[in-house]
Amino acid sequence: MTTMNARARAAAAGLLTTVALVALGALPAAAAGGLPPAPTPEQAASAPQTLDTLSRFFARDGALARTAAAPRVEGGSVPVRVLSPDFVAGKPGAPVARVEFRASLAVASDGQKASLWTVKQAGGWQVVNIATGDDEIRYAELGRGGLVFREPQIDAWYVQKGAKVLPLDEDAVRAVGRDGTSLAAYRERVARAYGDKLPGSAYARKGAAGGYDAAPVPAVEEGPGGTVAAGAGAGLALALAATATIRRRRATRAA
Repeated sequence: MTTMNARARAAAAGLLTTVALVALGALPAAAAGGLPPAPTPEQAASAPQTLDTLSRFFARDGALARTAAAPRVEGGSVPVRVLSPDFVAGKPGAPVARVEFRASLAVASDGQKASLWTVKQAGGWQVVNIATGDDEIRYAELGRGGLVFREPQIDAWYVQKGAKVLPLDEDAVRAVGRDGTSLAAYRERVARAYGDKLPGSAYARKGAAGGYDAAPVPAVEEGPGGTVAAGAGAGLALALAATATIRRRRATRAA
């Protein structure tokens, strides 16, 4: 893949990893591991090199000049949970979702929003992804009082409250109905949908869309539609391929 193709595809997806950003010259190599990580997610999100990268990110489509982006990070970070392979597999006591990263909200001078994804490194936190929009922060607020999580394969957001799983967006409504479903019924649904895609399955060994990857290793992959998908501390490669593609499609519809 050429650098120009990588830049175009990443911009179309609205999702970039540290690896991709360094390769495109948008992030100093020190931020990819040459310097110690920041001690907190908030400090990593507001670090000078992160703000510089955000200026490039917000200016990538020519919407505003890089020097006019004036990005700022608002509020604290929130934990982002995704559907757990252990829950899908029916492991006793497994929670419905697990924390994959923390997200912070970044805002540009023209109102553009982005989510900064941070993961824990030795000694601190490091920004590994920039994704368009504020989904992670917005749904965390909507589901306050419960356990908010995402079923990434269909880009659906839910909140678990006790033995009930309730929808937070239209994708989730289509999956479980407006009144939600029981935790047990939800487990049956995801087991049917993804039970054959768990680690060790033929699907995962084949590498189709990444399958479920239990190891949090940063990577850049070609996802559906030729987009750049990011595996940045998140354990579901399939999930992140879906994130890039769905956000790209939404951006296309809004254009």
